[in-house]
Amino acid sequence: MRWCLALLVCCLLAAVNALSSSGSRLLAVLEDTDQKDLYSTLWADLEARGYDVSIESPKSDQLALFKHGERAYDHLLILPPKSKGLGPSLTPKHIVDFMNKDGNILLALSGKASTSSAVSSLLLELDIHLANDRSAVVIDHFNYDTLSAAEKHDVLVLQRPGPLRTDVKAFFDGEGVLALPRVAPQTLGGESTLLAPILSAPATAYSYNPKEGVPAPEDILATGSQLNIVSSMQARNSARFTVLGSVEALEDKWFSASVKTPSGTETPTVNREFAKQLTAWAFKETGVLKVDKVEHRLATEGSELNPSIYRIKNETVYKIEVSEYVYDKWVPFELPGDDELQLEFTMLSPFHRLPLKPIGRTETSTIFSAQFVTPDQHGIFSFRVNYKRPFFTAIEEKHEVTVRHFAHDEYPRSWVITGGWVWIAGLWAVIGGFLAFVVVWLYSAPVADKLKKTQ
Repeated sequence: MRWCLALLVCCLLAAVNALSSSGSRLLAVLEDTDQKDLYSTLWADLEARGYDVSIESPKSDQLALFKHGERAYDHLLILPPKSKGLGPSLTPKHIVDFMNKDGNILLALSGKASTSSAVSSLLLELDIHLANDRSAVVIDHFNYDTLSAAEKHDVLVLQRPGPLRTDVKAFFDGEGVLALPRVAPQTLGGESTLLAPILSAPATAYSYNPKEGVPAPEDILATGSQLNIVSSMQARNSARFTVLGSVEALEDKWFSASVKTPSGTETPTVNREFAKQLTAWAFKETGVLKVDKVEHRLATEGSELNPSIYRIKNETVYKIEVSEYVYDKWVPFELPGDDELQLEFTMLSPFHRLPLKPIGRTETSTIFSAQFVTPDQHGIFSFRVNYKRPFFTAIEEKHEVTVRHFAHDEYPRSWVITGGWVWIAGLWAVIGGFLAFVVVWLYSAPVADKLKKTQ
């Protein structure tokens, strides 16, 4: 009976396990916990998807991101604070350390009040900058809600983002419009491949500080697609940091609101569905890749699997199985668009860089394969697959092998090499000529002269 009870408990725990591939513990930081009812639909949706949501004030003495040197939570949702800081447990250093421990973070901002210095310092650590100043909002006189922002034009009405890039699968696309009240704009610095915009402002948008009035054209530092409404940063360890410029877009009233554009079209918002897609990506329910199996061997049938040593000019086969996590299960990974997975056979630099072609599927993974001939160079080589794309976790697989020269009994015999037939013929011609000369010499002795006998 005890083992039956234990099995039942395990099944129940599995049933309520979070959809996230990295854990279910979610900490929501809300300075005024009395305002948590404004986001009741968001909490309900997260809990329905299996998250264990804890709502804490940054001033709480019980708040700690780490316990005994390990993460106390798997994910962190920070709603904008009203004070200058987030408390001693949520300093920029602690939050960066949380990411270094593979924690995922969703930070929501608001243009209602000036962004705190602690949040601004945290964003600078990641090369994400607040446009103009910490009190700026995004204004668009062509894409706004005439019902709630008829004068200020600070409630943006935008189409949901389509495919983000031609070579990257879209995790946030769909039909419908989003209502984004009082957006705090961000700009991405540098050319880092770790940063990527999820939703950019339309070409007619600009940012300004409402306290200073409408700025002169020369005072506007960023406009249009330079302004990001939702930004993302995926660290080298695949930890995710997402910035949402409008925390109000997560409130219950905007999940079920209707908006009206200047053209007169009135439509319901899809904020709730977009919030699900955004939190799913931010907390690793989507875009998570895993390598199930790696195999390499000689192309001959019955050869040893994953040998540690190869010979030069060996015909070699390499296979790798890749899975993708989609909400609650692992499925075969499909390359987005015209993208390709590549194999490098490298020493100090690649000797081969080959596309890995899909050759089959299992129940949960896609099998990619490539076949090539090992180079005419001995040494320590590596089979390397290094796949890093925006919105996907990184794949880094490296397997070292030794490549040796031919052994003394593995070189081809001289008569196998057609180019050597001339020299072999010359050798046998010399031997035959010498034997013929010897025979002629032995059988061509001079006749002895007859001597006359004398008395």
